[in-house]
Parts: sequence; structure tokens; C-alpha cells
Amino acid sequence: MTAAIVLAAGLSRRMGQFKLTLPWGDRTVIAQVIATLGVAGVDEILVVTGHRADEVITALAGTTACPVHNPDHAAGEMLSSIQAGIGALTARQGLKPPPSRSTDRTAGESRLHPAEGVPAVLLCLGDQPQMQADTVRAVLAAGEAEGWSRIVIPSYGMRAGHPILLPRWLWPEILHCASTLRDLMAAHRDRTHFLVVDTHTILADLDTPEDYAAETGS
Repeated sequence: MTAAIVLAAGLSRRMGQFKLTLPWGDRTVIAQVIATLGVAGVDEILVVTGHRADEVITALAGTTACPVHNPDHAAGEMLSSIQAGIGALTARQGLKPPPSRSTDRTAGESRLHPAEGVPAVLLCLGDQPQMQADTVRAVLAAGEAEGWSRIVIPSYGMRAGHPILLPRWLWPEILHCASTLRDLMAAHRDRTHFLVVDTHTILADLDTPEDYAAETGS
């Protein structure tokens, strides 16, 4: 079984409007991310909400994604959203959540199947509708080839991007991390596989109106 956590709790400050529900083709930005993961064959998709959570949940209608609320989203720290998502997965497996963070999950979580057997989780950005299904498959295949023993980070032009594969052995450290995910992964560089891909889309996201206009022509 494969799983993904999509980070969708941000404030969209630089965009000037709420970017996750902006149009992207015949979908919204966040719905396109979910659709790509579905095409790639990801079984369980958790979307970590925060700012304007109701709008994100509405945008997820008709998808298989399950919302998980991050009550600490206003602090602006990505780590708290990652912890909320992984906390939801580990809770399904009977593991005690970390005492330092809350995982105030929504009723949508009840639709999740037990996550036992999930060897790793994909960390995805909710504002990266450019993500390609082939990239998702390649990252998952690299993780499986390594026996799910290594962090897998796609790389283009010597720059690291998303989605990132976080193996199960790393989850407890993430849940109890007090710094940043970047710091934590740096400590495990010897257990990291940088997967070279041939698409710049692993680096692309939507931060500003200019980014959105360049991608959509609007």
C-alpha cells in the first residue's frame, strides 16, 4: 500500500489570494495534485488543512483524499503539518502520538483504511499542480528498489524537489522533531537517495501571481 501527505495548510501570503482553490484547467490547484497522485496509483491520500480549511475540503469533494487538520498551522511552520499528517497515519496503526503536537483530525479521517503495511509516505506540496504522475511513480519505484530503507528526493539540475519519499523508520523522528525536516534529513544524508529526473516540475510551485500567470497564461 502506498500513501501520500499533501501539505495544504498555508496562508498563501505571497499569492495575495487563496491559491489552492484557484482554477487549474478544469480542476482547482489542489484537486489537480490529488488527481495526479491517483493516476500514479497512490492508495491513500491525506491532505493536511489549516488556513481556510473548509474551502480546501470543498475542493476535495469527489476525490478519494481525506482531510487532516493541523491546529498549529497559523504558526507557519511546515513541520507541524508534516507531523499532523504522519500522526494521522501512525494513529491508524495504534502508535501513541507525540506529546508535543496535537493531531486534531477531522471527521474525514474516518474514511481512511488502516495504514498497516505502509512502508513509506510521499510528502507532496498542495501548490504543485505541475507534479507529474511519472515522477511520482519513479520516486516510489526508487524507494521500493531500496527496500524502503532510504529517503528518496527527486533532483533536477542539482536541485532537490518534491515529492519526497519518507520511509517508515523516519516517522518517529519526524513526530518528535523540534527543529525542521530539513535539519532532520541532513542528519540522515547517508541514508538518502537523490533520484535524478528529467523534469523541472519537481522544482515548480505557485508562490506568486506571476508564477500562476506563467503556468496558466492568465
